[in-house]
Order: sequence, then C-alpha cells, then structure tokens
Amino acid sequence: MLENTLIQALGIKVEEVTPERVIATMPVDERTRQPFGFLHGGASVALAETVASVGTYNLVDKETEGCVGLEINANHIRAKKDGIVKAIGTPLHKGKTTMIWDIKIFDEEDNLICVSRCTMAVLKLKK
Repeated sequence: MLENTLIQALGIKVEEVTPERVIATMPVDERTRQPFGFLHGGASVALAETVASVGTYNLVDKETEGCVGLEINANHIRAKKDGIVKAIGTPLHKGKTTMIWDIKIFDEEDNLICVSRCTMAVLKLKK
C-alpha cells in the first residue's frame, strides 16, 4: 500500500502501530532537505501526516471506511542537517468522523525537532 507514494519517496518507515501510538522514522538526506541543507519543513509535515494517517487507518473499519488529512499544523523547533528523525504520534480524539493526532518529531538524541497536530477525516467508502 505504501509503494509508489510520497511515503516511499521520502524514505519513511513505519516502525510501530498500536491503537495508542504510531512511530515512524525518516532520513534527513537529499530527499528531505531544503536548499540550505536543513530538514525541509514540508518533509516534517509529510512525516507527521503519515503518522496520523497510519494511526487513523489502524482504528477504522477497513471494509467500510478510509481516511484523509483534514488539517495539519507544525512548529519547527530545531534544525537538522543529516541523520534520522523519529515521529511519535498519539491520538487526542478518536471520533467516528474525525480523529486528532499529536505528533512530536525527535532526532537521535531525543531533541525535539517539530511538533504537529493533525486532524484526520474518516470517510465512508462507497461499495
């Protein structure tokens, strides 16, 4: 399901999925840096929304429901030039039509790189 997507292009790897937490990693390299050599804020946002999407999809009825991002914000706290970042997402609200996720992105030394909140829409799939 992740092949040929932005997730694969950015090198995002989903490491853990439970009803209460999702963890994913992403390299800081030529795919995810901005022109000055730092982690691109958009890449951090893509990682955050991926975590929220995977977490929401894990909680819905996969036979009748899907999910899409509805709103996301992010505060970029610390710059990073290389290595790996790890996103940890936890659900703040698990509703029938929306879910809200809190996502924190850390570097290898557990320094906070970015904080994000993402609202996901839960969609009913047509049969």
